Amino acid sequence: MVRAPLREDWAELDDEALLDLRLAELPLTIEGELAERVAQLGRELEARGLQAPLHFYLSDEWFTPDGTCSIAIPFYLAHPRLAKLEEAQVLEVEGGEYEWCMRILRHEAGHALDNTFRLRLRRQRRSIFGLPSEPYPEFYTPRPYSKSFVLHLDAWYAQSHPDEDFAETFAVWLTPTSEWRPRYAGWPALKKLEYMDELMTSIRQRPPRVTNRDEVDPLRRLKKTLRQHYRNKRRYYGVEYPHFYDRDLRRLFSEAPEFAEAITAAQFIERNRRQTRRLVAGWTGIYQYTIDKVLEDMIARCRELKLRLAVPEDRARQEFAVLLTVQVMNYLHSGGHRIFL
Repeated sequence: MVRAPLREDWAELDDEALLDLRLAELPLTIEGELAERVAQLGRELEARGLQAPLHFYLSDEWFTPDGTCSIAIPFYLAHPRLAKLEEAQVLEVEGGEYEWCMRILRHEAGHALDNTFRLRLRRQRRSIFGLPSEPYPEFYTPRPYSKSFVLHLDAWYAQSHPDEDFAETFAVWLTPTSEWRPRYAGWPALKKLEYMDELMTSIRQRPPRVTNRDEVDPLRRLKKTLRQHYRNKRRYYGVEYPHFYDRDLRRLFSEAPEFAEAITAAQFIERNRRQTRRLVAGWTGIYQYTIDKVLEDMIARCRELKLRLAVPEDRARQEFAVLLTVQVMNYLHSGGHRIFL
């Protein structure tokens, strides 16, 4: 079956119609605001004397193909209509804000330079950050209070794998306003940053050893529809563990007769759902979609138990945010935090 040509007004389609489009059909390029962000990364590298022939292209997610100087950028950052769809489907736009996008670009540049100058072959690099050959886990359990790792991307991402530790350390080193020496004074992570400074000095003004610009899963080759893409993405970031909320929920809500006139717990959670979800995502770094699945489970359980609000609303809002954070952190510490990039 031959598909009809893409309409010129495709960006005006409603979400349902848009979801039927194939990713390969989207007429997207890196231009405008996104191109300026890429250019800003280039200026930061140039200011450090790093000759990195980075190549950027559009795909379905953020990643840097192994052994290349290429960086894949998710398609939704190339058009505001697709960014809007992304938020509707997974509740946030990863890299949508300028600072967030620059943090990810600097992180991916760390991977690309690691490839471009074959830094992972250096004995000291492997000794300080660990072996790149260590298998990537599907999940990782971070230690939030560890000072052996820098803090750059959310969810203590440097702790997920030696290569991510390297890329995160590079990103902190590269960030113009990071002031990493005073910021990490007294932390074991400072030794990693000082090594990174020495390492980058050693390759300053040197030609790259790898100039491979191969593109893995470029947008033009992705035949899946947006609907299939988001179905898979929601499944990946969904919640797959048993939940036991009853004891915590009963601290704020009750089925006792004296609260029969109060709003239901389900109504209260729905009313505060978006604000609380964003707040907890900011605290934990976990995807809003994952947090929202926890909220859905809580709402369903509140309905099953026929719970109603049993404390003043102001107090309930504060304590519910803490309750939700504890549940999300339990998920994170159960070994259930997924590798993102």
